[in-house]
Amino acid sequence: MTADTSARAQLPEVVLVTGMSGAGKSTAARVLEDLDWYVVDNLPAAMIAPLLELVGRAEGALPRVAIVTDIRGRAAQRADLASAVDEYLHQGVALRVLFLEAADDILVRRFESVRRPHPLQGDGTLLDGITAERAALENVKHRSDVVIDTSTLNIHELAKEVRQAFAAEAGDTLRLTVMSFGFKHGIPTDADHVADVRFLPNPHWVPHLRPFDGTDSEVADYVFQKPIASQFLDEYTQALATVVRGYLEDGRSSATVAVGCTGGRHRSVAMSEELARRLRQATGLRVSVRHRDLEKS
Repeated sequence: MTADTSARAQLPEVVLVTGMSGAGKSTAARVLEDLDWYVVDNLPAAMIAPLLELVGRAEGALPRVAIVTDIRGRAAQRADLASAVDEYLHQGVALRVLFLEAADDILVRRFESVRRPHPLQGDGTLLDGITAERAALENVKHRSDVVIDTSTLNIHELAKEVRQAFAAEAGDTLRLTVMSFGFKHGIPTDADHVADVRFLPNPHWVPHLRPFDGTDSEVADYVFQKPIASQFLDEYTQALATVVRGYLEDGRSSATVAVGCTGGRHRSVAMSEELARRLRQATGLRVSVRHRDLEKS
């Protein structure tokens, strides 16, 4: 392998996020960051090449890089952006361009709502700045792989569009965590759903089970010995599967289901392990399990 080939192999996948000011680049950047892209915001076009050179030296530590850039500033920078796109396409770099746009009247309203001038309007009007920017970005738009018109989209709908376009490279579109905890240690502040399983038989009061925890089969068997435990698990899994479908539709990036018992060592642990297994089957998502208070009791 030549040095040039080796260096190219170390280059990351690159998404260049650009487009009209006020069209939603910041929202797109947050979505990509949630999808495990390394996001560099507000980077001048002339700095793209040095940045990618540094990332290449990281030897794969940053496999996906999203660069948010625009044409504000000197006129020379406006030409640099189109030139940078052409240069990397010719080099065979895995570069894609996400271009965000919106209708002129929508952009005017957005700028007026935040009471900020357009970066290119100078001594002119908002519309003058928007018109100048649209003309300067025309060549970049034609080279773009994904173009999203945000005129009629709210931030959640835009997030969904970006997620659908780029989530495949980052795996699941929703990170689901099942967390066991003990009520005596407090309810997790980051929980989206909380289940109380203190109605189940408590292995703590069984002397030979007390030293073990809910990851042990004997403890799990004891927790699930009554039909009500399985009934709860069946119905709760079904309910959460419905909620997950809604989260996916809404573009949520993460959710935490907290399952609590008294101390967070036996019942909640056993239930969390089985709930996570069933959610993987029901949703097809990767579901992680965390036992917050297992070592505290």
